[in-house]
Amino acid sequence: MSGAAGPGANLSALRSHNAALVLRLLRDAGEDGVSRLELAGRTGLTPQAVSKITARLRAEGLAAEAGQRASTGGKPPTALRLVPGARHAIGLHLDRDELTAVLVDLAGTPVAARTAPFDFGAAADEAMAAATAEVRALLADAGAGGTESEGAAGGGAGGAGEAGGAADGVTGGPAGGVTGGPAGGVTGGPAGGVTGGAAHAGTAGAGGGGTGGAGTAGTGRATGGAAAAAGGTGGRAGGGAGDPDSAGTTGTTGTTGTAGPAGGGGLLGVGVAAPGPLDHGSGVLHRVTGFPQWDGFPLRDALAERLALPVVLDKDTNAAALGLATAGTTESAAYLHLGTGLGAGLVLGGDVYRGARTDAGEFGHQVIQLDGPPCGCGNHGCLEALCLAAVARGDRKDAARLLGIGAANLVRLLDIDRVLLGGRVVLADPEPYVRGVAALIAEDSARASRPTVPVDVVERGGRAVVEGAARLVLAPLFALG
Repeated sequence: MSGAAGPGANLSALRSHNAALVLRLLRDAGEDGVSRLELAGRTGLTPQAVSKITARLRAEGLAAEAGQRASTGGKPPTALRLVPGARHAIGLHLDRDELTAVLVDLAGTPVAARTAPFDFGAAADEAMAAATAEVRALLADAGAGGTESEGAAGGGAGGAGEAGGAADGVTGGPAGGVTGGPAGGVTGGPAGGVTGGAAHAGTAGAGGGGTGGAGTAGTGRATGGAAAAAGGTGGRAGGGAGDPDSAGTTGTTGTTGTAGPAGGGGLLGVGVAAPGPLDHGSGVLHRVTGFPQWDGFPLRDALAERLALPVVLDKDTNAAALGLATAGTTESAAYLHLGTGLGAGLVLGGDVYRGARTDAGEFGHQVIQLDGPPCGCGNHGCLEALCLAAVARGDRKDAARLLGIGAANLVRLLDIDRVLLGGRVVLADPEPYVRGVAALIAEDSARASRPTVPVDVVERGGRAVVEGAARLVLAPLFALG
């Protein structure tokens, strides 16, 4: 989704979405902030609705005053801004031989980072233990602590026929990482760790609390900073007294999470970027090229259980593409990642394109030489196998040529506007790859009598994937991704 906020809706079932739109505008406004009147104009919400949302965001510590604007007659309007340190998210990039972890605030600004060796060929328990240890070390580096505390995770007692999450789109939504459905269904944070059907009691997922079904109070447990992520201020159930848009009444308030990263707010969860193929929806790895033993492994749930935090899993290339999409820098682009493997992340129409089975972007496994060398995926003549072979023999020119052939195919197939290159191989010496890929695309464009497409190095360089992984957690807070 692009950076434009778009219209909101004054329906209780969409309050989480409305609050997310407001949060996004606060984020985009930066330190200068934005007035309530401007928020109403840009979201299409009524001033009254905006006032209620911003009041709750301020109560959650997510928004603060940014000073007063010049008066155009009458009382000068007060601008509001996002408080970046109110919540944090972790990004984790699991490469085949290296692990990178980063802690970011709500604005996506890195607070702490770590890199360590990682063996994707190790046994699952050993690999998960190593990843867990690095996340904990990252939090220790950032000064995070935590004790277990109880809180109403995203919802207290619901009003007539409504669960707390549906009635309060701030505590149960962006602020808490738990989104309430129209009839009391609950999704636990960005990871989808908690699910509840209409008029059914929710069940707690990893690191998150649950919420009650219609008219039922829900409680949950969280660990350390996760309590603030899963429950915000404990979650208020209805819209509160005097809220004309909700039949709910003010619910019970739980205990807030204690001790957040770097002295700030609680942890929202962990976004994990890993080599594909994998299933983003279920959080399960498939036959990772070169490591078939991972096929069917529920990485998301296994890591969530160890960390007691919500976890989201996606391909490394999709994570980098999400960083592009949520930054609003492009509507149509391909991110090509050449490192220990070769893949693509696609941004189409301003959104990350994952495909019907979340398996789009296996760019490296297009066959371009029928009688070519075997590939770890089981085929012969895959672009990845040919390109990595060129890299191994030190032939950057041929590696760039091969990458350019694949990129030109992609540009012709999808009619994208921009190609961005990343991955450790490219970043170690970007110029020949940018030049080589751009030349192949230009040649192909000339043959088709259409404008060429610019080729650049991805903006965040070596951090594009891991910071994008953190945005897997942050994006739903801002109605993105």
